[in-house]
Amino acid sequence: MKLVLKKYKEQEKHWPQDGHHIMAQYNDDTIVVYQSYRPEIGNFAVANQYFGGAFSLERMTWIKPNFLWMMYRNGWGTKEGQEVVLAIHLKREAFEKYLKNAVYSSFKSNLYESQEAWQEDIQRSNVRLQWDPDHDPFGAKLARRAIQIGLRKEFTISYATEDILEIEDISEFVTAQYEFVKSNALENLMIPLEKPLVFDDDELNSYLMLK
Repeated sequence: MKLVLKKYKEQEKHWPQDGHHIMAQYNDDTIVVYQSYRPEIGNFAVANQYFGGAFSLERMTWIKPNFLWMMYRNGWGTKEGQEVVLAIHLKREAFEKYLKNAVYSSFKSNLYESQEAWQEDIQRSNVRLQWDPDHDPFGAKLARRAIQIGLRKEFTISYATEDILEIEDISEFVTAQYEFVKSNALENLMIPLEKPLVFDDDELNSYLMLK
């Protein structure tokens, strides 16, 4: 597994407690995002290193750079249809491109003069941006907000076939770490090393409400 890991307890002490933050494992060239699928889709992706087969290019697909948000969403890989947990090493330039083309999934009065103007943007854009409460390992809501990005049409095609550098199946790792959560032994919990991501583009940072 190529993910860099560190104990949750050691990381949590240094994480921001509130505000909007893209918590992720990244460097200058790559960023890791997470998705969960049923075996038919997940196993194909790992074997072929792209999304195809039963994966639908016609539907919106959501990516999450925050590991614990993904664990909240998929129940640590226990929910039906989300058994195969994938760590997708993505081109960072592609990730930034998604965000530069993203429209908020809910109306923002500070960005739009009217609901109609926002709806026009929604129809135009094929990338959705959503901030949700982040969660701790047990699934409890936090004040900090976590990002998820929805892709459709040309962005789904680009993501599935061109933008990915590597796809890792981390299902066994997730299952093993979930045992520490269930036994309330968070001092042993290992998760991917994550830190807040801020871009060089100040306009993009402002649009995303990043501190």
